Amino acid sequence: MAMDRNKQRKFGEDCWIKGVVVIVHDFGKSGPAKLASLQIYSATELDPKTGNEKLSKKAKLEEWRSKKKSDGSKISSYKVKLKVEKWFGIPGAFLITNQHKHKFFLRSAFFQISNHSQIIHFDCNSWVYPINLNASHYLFFSNTSYIPSQTPSPLMELRKLELIKVRGDGRREIMEEWENIYEYDYYNHVGNSQEHSRLIIGGSSSLPYPRRLRTLHPSNEDSSSEKMDLETDVAADERMSYNKVKELASNTVEAALQFLIPILKTLNCQPHIDHFKSFVELHCFFWAQKPSNLAKADKWTKLQIQKFLPQNLFQHILSQKHPFIYPLPQFLRENEHAWMDDDEFARQMLAGTNPVRITCLHNFPPESKTKVVSTIKAPDIEHNLDGLTLQQAIEDRRIFMLDHHDYLMPFLNRINSGDVFAYASRTLLFLRSDSTLKPLAIELSLPYSEAEGEEISWVYLPAAEGLEAALWQLAKAHVAANDSVYHQLVSHWLHTHAVVEPFIIATRRQLSVMHPIYRLLNPHFKDTLHINSLFRSFLLRPDGIFEKILFSGKYSMELSSELYKEWRFDEHGLPADLLKRNMAVRDPDPGNPTGVRLIFPDYPYAEDGLEIWTAIKTWVKSFCSIFYRDDDSVHSDEELQAWWSEIRNVGHGDKSHESGWYEMTTLSDLVEALTTLIWTATGLHAAVNSGQYAYASYPLNRPTLCHKFIPSEGTVEYAKLLSDPDKYYLEMLPGKFETALGVALTKVLSHHAKDELYLGRRSPYNWTDNARARYSFSEFSKELKNIEKRIEERNRDPNRKNRNGPAKIPYKLLFPDTSNFNPKGGIAGKGIPNSISI
Repeated sequence: MAMDRNKQRKFGEDCWIKGVVVIVHDFGKSGPAKLASLQIYSATELDPKTGNEKLSKKAKLEEWRSKKKSDGSKISSYKVKLKVEKWFGIPGAFLITNQHKHKFFLRSAFFQISNHSQIIHFDCNSWVYPINLNASHYLFFSNTSYIPSQTPSPLMELRKLELIKVRGDGRREIMEEWENIYEYDYYNHVGNSQEHSRLIIGGSSSLPYPRRLRTLHPSNEDSSSEKMDLETDVAADERMSYNKVKELASNTVEAALQFLIPILKTLNCQPHIDHFKSFVELHCFFWAQKPSNLAKADKWTKLQIQKFLPQNLFQHILSQKHPFIYPLPQFLRENEHAWMDDDEFARQMLAGTNPVRITCLHNFPPESKTKVVSTIKAPDIEHNLDGLTLQQAIEDRRIFMLDHHDYLMPFLNRINSGDVFAYASRTLLFLRSDSTLKPLAIELSLPYSEAEGEEISWVYLPAAEGLEAALWQLAKAHVAANDSVYHQLVSHWLHTHAVVEPFIIATRRQLSVMHPIYRLLNPHFKDTLHINSLFRSFLLRPDGIFEKILFSGKYSMELSSELYKEWRFDEHGLPADLLKRNMAVRDPDPGNPTGVRLIFPDYPYAEDGLEIWTAIKTWVKSFCSIFYRDDDSVHSDEELQAWWSEIRNVGHGDKSHESGWYEMTTLSDLVEALTTLIWTATGLHAAVNSGQYAYASYPLNRPTLCHKFIPSEGTVEYAKLLSDPDKYYLEMLPGKFETALGVALTKVLSHHAKDELYLGRRSPYNWTDNARARYSFSEFSKELKNIEKRIEERNRDPNRKNRNGPAKIPYKLLFPDTSNFNPKGGIAGKGIPNSISI
């Protein structure tokens, strides 16, 4: 019988594999695939002669049809037809070789064998470079997922070899543009000049940090003079599409023309501290923006912008004739005076751009790692507790604190040696019966110059008029500056962008693209490594944007490193974070999938976030249960264990010996870890990023630094405050250039790309051939639509006063926006992107 089958294999009639290969062309950035050839590996049969993988003969791609898209790109479909033996089996992988002189972008492919009805899909999304450049073929696996132990034997060795290929050897100083190599590096942006030298962040107990991707640029070059390449700084397959790079560049140029260039010209092109003279002048900065475009700009403006852009992008933006103007920040459109309102000041701690720092106090005075007791006294606040004693309010969980004290104190002497002036702050608040927060007191502290470890503090209380009201507004501005710096460096950058990066690198290095967890996570990693590289090059670099607009200045990365010491992965999920901050209590009700209950319901970030968290976790558990039947299958998955070990011991290696890591021995561990990771890349990032233009662009509401301390009675500065409180306030806030740079930045960061995919959507439909996984995902999408309806209902509920507040901005930062089927982009203030893509 075996002999008969072998004869059939040898002499039986041949059959055909027919397929279609889809190539995307972005404005001449990719060449045709007409000189490409393709070979297919069988997923089910070994070569009977060699016992190795069964590989078809080569076949050329033949162009079939092309279609231009509205954005100017072109999609070309190529036909391919291969003759194979009747017993070739089911296609499981294919090799493609590019013999053209230009690279091309391979989006997808599908094949069907003539004696089999099944269509095999391949989701590729990869650049294919000419063979003469990289001397290598490109291998792609089908959309069928296997954990390692279930991999068909004909694909087993290919799976291992492909992983080895992407890990690199760690020895080359420079990687080539076409290489998809993933290696780790420190944050070693050390300038060659003394003026721009910075400490290496990461790799030590004193300055720990998550690892970053090693980029194409050598790490020891002068990062203060490096010209960033927007298109080729990271591994080829991690780069944003050319259209998105172009959109990001256009958006950045437009923001510069709208806000930054006009201010620079008034300052004679030399940035320096020049304050707004009145509130009217500050408002005019926003209200007086006029439509403009680069084509109509003067020669000096074009020259400045040309310095920062590749020539092709500069020419594209120059060719755009349509005028543009951005909408006013919502804060100004709705209620430009809301920044003075104490209720709005407090509400933003629950529903603003940084709703992740506030805590509920269990003790008073508040505990401190510095062991310096707060100078806020019970009599200062007890009269403001709606008839309760302080102890009663504490027991009823009605005293809250926004704490920016302990971590800042060791940095203040260095920070305050320049032209910025910062305090460490504690802000106490009281929860009213309607679930709104009432500020009680602000404590501002400085190190005591004559004794290390001691400090001097001032307490400010709310006031409605007179000098006390002016002092109170100054104190709130310093608190807002503390919160703005924490938001940008920690809540936004560190806790989303930076901590996720090692997970992406480890996923590429340790999980095969055939691995189901790779398939699950891949959409949530789109464009993140490229965005992070741009972030480091423009915002975090020595003398970069953050050092210009944040009071932390050149100590920004050190400050971020200090706060990384407090980070734990198992406290990064939303329920665990709320428990840590005492904003929720454990709920033993088995019907509550989050396991927690908010101590008061009108906390928009937490209320919406817990619904998103639950939907993600339900989807993740359903997906993982398809491929892992029990705990042992998780524990025995060698790729998964290597992935988790590398994340813990290398990617987050500075914290490898600390607690906070799941053991990854059970299905529950896996589900919890993946839910935390996906939440971080989606919901958490959306909550702390997308509202920046609405709230943080307005310096009266969210200053990022202060140029003055609050003056003491009897000083010259105190006399200035008395003579003109408004002028003193404006001179304390960021100057015109700092404001313009900050506004331009928040506008860029709040902008969603036109091709953004949002949570609950995946492209293409056949991202997996597993019907159960596709069904579970459709249920996930339906639940997100239901969440949208509930968010809209809550925003309309007049009893939920924290949903809109005096600023009259509905809380939609965690609104999934599943109806966004057509590309639109822009500043929406809603929508949860699938990944950290800006």
